[in-house]
Amino acid sequence: MARGEGAEQYAAGLLTVKPINTEVKTAKPKDQRNRLSVWNKLCYAIGGAPYQITGSALGFFLQLYLLDVAQLDPFHASIILFVGRAWDAVTDPTVGFFVSRSRWTGIGRMMPWILCSTPFAVLTYFLIWYVPPFEEGKIVWYLIFYCLFQSMQTCFHVPYSALTMFITTDQKERDSATAYRMMVEVLGTVLGTAIQGQIVGAASNCPDPDELDSSNSTIPTGYSLEETKQAYLIASGVICIIYVCCAAVLFLGVKEKKDNGRKKTLLTFRQGICLVMSHGPYVKLVIGFLFTSLAFMLLEGNFALFITYSLGHRKHFQNILLVIMLSGTLTIPWWQWFLTRFGKKKAVYFGISWAVPFMLLIVCIKSQLIISYLVSVAAGVSVAAAFLLPWSMLPDVVDDFKVRNPDIHGHEALFYSFYVFFIKFASGMSLGVSTLSLKFAGYVTGSCIQPEAVSLTLKVLVSPVPVALIAVGLLILRTYPIDEERRQGNQKLLQEMLDSESETSALGSEV
Repeated sequence: MARGEGAEQYAAGLLTVKPINTEVKTAKPKDQRNRLSVWNKLCYAIGGAPYQITGSALGFFLQLYLLDVAQLDPFHASIILFVGRAWDAVTDPTVGFFVSRSRWTGIGRMMPWILCSTPFAVLTYFLIWYVPPFEEGKIVWYLIFYCLFQSMQTCFHVPYSALTMFITTDQKERDSATAYRMMVEVLGTVLGTAIQGQIVGAASNCPDPDELDSSNSTIPTGYSLEETKQAYLIASGVICIIYVCCAAVLFLGVKEKKDNGRKKTLLTFRQGICLVMSHGPYVKLVIGFLFTSLAFMLLEGNFALFITYSLGHRKHFQNILLVIMLSGTLTIPWWQWFLTRFGKKKAVYFGISWAVPFMLLIVCIKSQLIISYLVSVAAGVSVAAAFLLPWSMLPDVVDDFKVRNPDIHGHEALFYSFYVFFIKFASGMSLGVSTLSLKFAGYVTGSCIQPEAVSLTLKVLVSPVPVALIAVGLLILRTYPIDEERRQGNQKLLQEMLDSESETSALGSEV
C-alpha cells in the first residue's frame, strides 16, 4: 500500500527543518531519552498479570464450575457465558472511547483508570465464585457479577494495553517491553491455572472413572460438594490478593510520557469507529487474529471438560493445563528472538500452525496419560506464539496509522479496545454455542460420568473446529501488508516527526 499523500508532505517538510539549538539536541540523546530500564519493563509487565490470571481461571474453570459446582442447567450456563463475554466485548470500545478523551493528570491519562477500577474488579471477581444459598435467581446472580467484573476488568485492561504507546516512542523498546509483558502474562496464566487448578483439584467432588461404573454415576460418600465450593472461594481470594499487588507494582514502577504537548483530535464515538475500521492493515490484522484467537479460546474453554470426560484424566486435568502454560512461558523468549530474526509475519505462520498436528493427535490416539502430557508440552509452544504476536503487531498498525494520518493524535486506545472487542465477542459466542451443544449432547449436571455423545462433542470442539479456524485466520493474515521493510520505514518517519516537534517546542521556549 502506498504511503498517503498527507504523510509524504509532512515527511518532506520535516527534511527542511534546520537545527535550532545544538545544546537542546545533545543534552539528552535520543537513545537514552527513549530507553527503558529493566525495572521499568518488569513493572510494566507485572501490570498485565491480573488480566491473564483471572482470564485463565475463568477460561479454564468457569464452564466446569457453573455445570458441576453451581449445578446450573447447560442452557443457563451458556446464557451466562455468552452474555458475560458479549457485554465485556461491548464495554471495550466504549471504555476505549472515554479513555481516548481523558485528560492528562498528575499520574498520567491511563493510570487513573487502572487504579480506580482495581478494588471493584477484585470484589466482583470474588463473588463470581460464591454459590448463593438460593436456587431461584442463581442465573441472575452470576450474570450480574460476571458482567460487573468484565466491566471493571475492561477499565483496567484497555488503558493498560494502550500504555504501550506512552512508556516510550522507540519501537525496539516497545517490542522489548511487550516481550517482558507477554512473558509475565503467560506466567500469569500459569499462576491462574496453578492456583485455581491445584486448590480446586485437591477438593474434587468426583472420584476417578475406574471407581465408578455407568450404572451408578452419582457422587459416592466421602466426596463433598461443599468442600469443592470452599476450594473455589479460597482460590479466588488468593487471586484477588495477587491482583491488588500487581496493580500497585504497575503504579509505582511505570511513568507515562506526555505527547509533547500535541492536542488530541476530538471525535464522536461514530467517528472513532469509522477512523479505526477504515485503516486496511488494522482490519486485516484483527480479522486474521480473530479466527486464530477464537480457535485457542474454544480449546481453552472446553479443554478441562475434554480432559475430564473424554480422556478420563479427572485427577490430572489441572496438571495437564499447568504443563501447557509452563511450556508457553518458557518459549516466549524464543519466539521474541524468532520474530526479531525472521520477522513477525513468518513467526505468525510458523508459531500458530505448530499447534495443528497436536490438536489432531490428541483426539486420534487412544487415551494415555503420558501421551497427553507430551502433547501438552508441544501445544504450549504454539500457545506462547498466540499470546505474543497479536500484541507485538498492534503497535506496528498504530504507527502505520500515525504515518498516514499525522494530524490525528490521541486515539491509540481505540485500536486496542476494538481489537479486544472483536476477540471477546467472538469468544463469548464460541463458549455459549459450545456449552449449548453439550446440552444437546445430553450433558448431565452433577454427574461424574457423561454419555458418549458428550465425549464426541468435546472432541469436535477441541480439534476439528479449532484447526479449521486456524486455517482461515492464517489465510487472511497472508494479506497483511506491513512487512519488516514497511515497519522500519514507518518507525523512521515517526522518529523524524518527533524530532521535528521537539525542535519546534525548543524554539518556542527560546522565544
